[in-house]
Amino acid sequence: MKKWVKKLLIGFGVLMVIFLLGNFGLNFWLKTQLPNFIKKNTDYKVSYKTLDVDLGTGNILSTGITVNSKNPQNTNVIGLQGTIDTLKINRFGIYDAIFNKQISSSDLLLGSPNLNIILAKPASKKGGKKKNPVLFENIRINNGTINVFRDTKQKFLSVQKLDLFVENLQMTEESVENKLPVVFDKYQIKGENFFFRPDNVYALKISKITTTNGQVSIERFRLIPLLTINQLKRFYPKKAKLFQFDIQKMNFKDIVLKSNVVSLANADFQDPKLLVYTTNAAPVKAVKPLNFELNLEGLKLNNATVNVVKPDGSNLLSAKNLNLNVSQLKFNKDTREEVIPVGYKSFQFSGKDILYSNHQNYVVGSIALNPKSGELRNITVTPNTSDPGRRSMTLKANLAAFNINKLEFINKKLNLDIKDVLVDNVNGIISAGENNMKKAPKENKVNSILIRKFSFKNSNITYDKGNEPLIFNDLNATINDIEIKSKPNNQGHTFKAKDYFLTTKNFAYKTRFYNMSVGLLKLNKNKVQISNFAMKPLISRAQFIKMIPVERDLYDLKANQITAEGNWDLFSQNKFINASNVVIQSADANIFRSKIPNDDPKEKPLYSRLLRSIKIPLYVNNLDLKNSILVYEEDTPESAGPGKLTFANFNMNVKNLNSAKTKGKPTKVDIKINCSFMNLAPLSVNWGFDVANQSDVFTISGRAANLPANGINPFIKPYLHVMATQGTIQEMLFNFKGNPKGLNGTFNLKHKDLKIAVLNKDNQQKKGILTAIANLVVRSDSGNLPQSVDVKDVERDPTKSFFNLFWKGIEQGLKKTLIGINVDKTEKKVKNAVASVKEMKKSVKELKQEIKGSGTKKEESKPAEEKKEKKGFLKNVFKKKEKPETE
Repeated sequence: MKKWVKKLLIGFGVLMVIFLLGNFGLNFWLKTQLPNFIKKNTDYKVSYKTLDVDLGTGNILSTGITVNSKNPQNTNVIGLQGTIDTLKINRFGIYDAIFNKQISSSDLLLGSPNLNIILAKPASKKGGKKKNPVLFENIRINNGTINVFRDTKQKFLSVQKLDLFVENLQMTEESVENKLPVVFDKYQIKGENFFFRPDNVYALKISKITTTNGQVSIERFRLIPLLTINQLKRFYPKKAKLFQFDIQKMNFKDIVLKSNVVSLANADFQDPKLLVYTTNAAPVKAVKPLNFELNLEGLKLNNATVNVVKPDGSNLLSAKNLNLNVSQLKFNKDTREEVIPVGYKSFQFSGKDILYSNHQNYVVGSIALNPKSGELRNITVTPNTSDPGRRSMTLKANLAAFNINKLEFINKKLNLDIKDVLVDNVNGIISAGENNMKKAPKENKVNSILIRKFSFKNSNITYDKGNEPLIFNDLNATINDIEIKSKPNNQGHTFKAKDYFLTTKNFAYKTRFYNMSVGLLKLNKNKVQISNFAMKPLISRAQFIKMIPVERDLYDLKANQITAEGNWDLFSQNKFINASNVVIQSADANIFRSKIPNDDPKEKPLYSRLLRSIKIPLYVNNLDLKNSILVYEEDTPESAGPGKLTFANFNMNVKNLNSAKTKGKPTKVDIKINCSFMNLAPLSVNWGFDVANQSDVFTISGRAANLPANGINPFIKPYLHVMATQGTIQEMLFNFKGNPKGLNGTFNLKHKDLKIAVLNKDNQQKKGILTAIANLVVRSDSGNLPQSVDVKDVERDPTKSFFNLFWKGIEQGLKKTLIGINVDKTEKKVKNAVASVKEMKKSVKELKQEIKGSGTKKEESKPAEEKKEKKGFLKNVFKKKEKPETE
């Protein structure tokens, strides 16, 4: 054997002996002196039964370990108390432990540890971030019982029967942001009675955790509030919510923690119960966004229950039997900036007995949703009495369903394309509120909503505003291509619809004075049909007069059918009506006006100005009122009952009815009327005006023929206490032109054998002398070719209607024709004649007294027959005790 080989072997042998002696000496020293060394140089007392250290491999094995803090009251260091049956460390970094003061190992095993750990008081953050002093790649704990307390002795964390294995554990340095504090590759965990208290508000409890082949099962997961809601308001006034969470069982698989990403698959939550208490505190926005990302291959909620409580103790939201199935759920830096902060591939959601309450209580019997469709059944809406004054609804609906083509958010604004919406069998009342509070304009969250088809079926709805209900029975409606878009100024939206179709039966509208009803209403974009229209007063005429402060018409209207054809848009921003033909069949209109209330002092614009004031473009090419009847009744404080004008067989044609806002359409309105005046004589009227003419000039002309004079008695008798006893109005012609100030024109009347009678105030008896005088003044015959008279300077009272001005023109024409051109002189003659009559009546009265007297013998000697003749004559001429007349 060569010498150098021999020397090498001897040297190697010496080293082995030294290593063995050193290893033996180290183990001997650790067994005999380490406890005392730890006791003298650390804050702990440690004892153990066995301790073996292999310097070559860095493996450490110890059994029967007991550890206690020397000074349990010292809160500046971690307090320890407990036992560890077995401690095993593989590849312990002795060099790092001695020179870098960092404990590192490839494997750590704790067998049956039973430890109470008291955390040290939090150190000051001055001095910057420090490196983690403990590094373990793999950790295994068998049958452990661990309790961790804060420095205040408040329990922080505890677990029993803990079996834990973590592979490739890595702890992130505190200075590295946007990373999870701990990551690992594989894990196994099993334990019971987990407890975690992160702060003074909540505690987390778990009854049991087990893992099998990467599948984690958690039983009875509970997030428990440690404070009542009143205590939260007192001690944490800025907190807006208090949570309570209970899950009977949770399962998930393949949890992976890498960098700042949490990934897991098949998360399944059984019977979760969420209870949330809310306060009036304003939510505090997070200073920094959440740094981690979450990837869930699958998420399921089964039979969940949610209850959110308002500050006053009532329910804001509650739901039962909620089920959610989401695939590929993601939460990351991209999704967190969106309106919906999570991404998903698809989802299925269902639930029952859902309640949401703001100023209304919304209850949904069942709901089912997915990314492409939704269905809500047994919907109920009721008012919330705690928030009165706003619009309220009391509704029930069987079904609301929809199908979605596309839903997305672009620049945090909604873009929604809905294929169809169906709402079926809605019954109830919508009441308009009285809330006049002005809200500040808010930024639009909607960019575009398109509903390609909206169907509303088999419903009965009442809309009530100010106790004036609008009733839709058997309502069916379809609207196509509803489009809602944000306005360019980002305040408000535009609305338009391509076409629509609506039908309703027994439609009714009740106001203060009327009940309006329609047997059938059909409406679409090109045609309207109304059958059996009626507008009936709810009160009597006497009640109406007492209820109105100023003069006002009382209407009683009926029409068998109203139809309209053309095109119109009543929904969009640019509303218009363009009708080619409107027909009203068999209308029956009664208009009553009393002169007993005060005059209405408001200005009454002419019809051209009224039409011009309509804000939307309106154009009706042709309007026909056919086979109708119009009755106008009017009474005054002096009249004995109402006067009546009747227009039977009323037919009216209107051309170019417009608001002067439709480009390219004529603005001159032509009206032709043909009817039977007082059911006795034909009457025709031509009436015209130009809506675009700001001067509001109008023309009106007409002709009446063969009217028996007594035919006008129903109107003149109550007011003038005069009636025509004989004669005929053979023809009456008028032709007027006017403006808002008055009218001028011509009037022509052909009449024959006209006689009148003057009546007393109760219209029961004729005043003989006044009748004789009146018939002397009035021209009984006009002659074969009567001349037209000029109607001049008829001044309009702006507080009166157009027809008041028109009647003034007729009145002036009648005076000039029947009495004479010089009306003033004629009236003077009549006054003189009346005065003479008064003197005559006075003389007759004295004569009557003389006849009655019995004081003279001359009177007594007259035969009885002569006395009787005188008394009979006087009785026939004058009434007894009749007061002097001033007519």
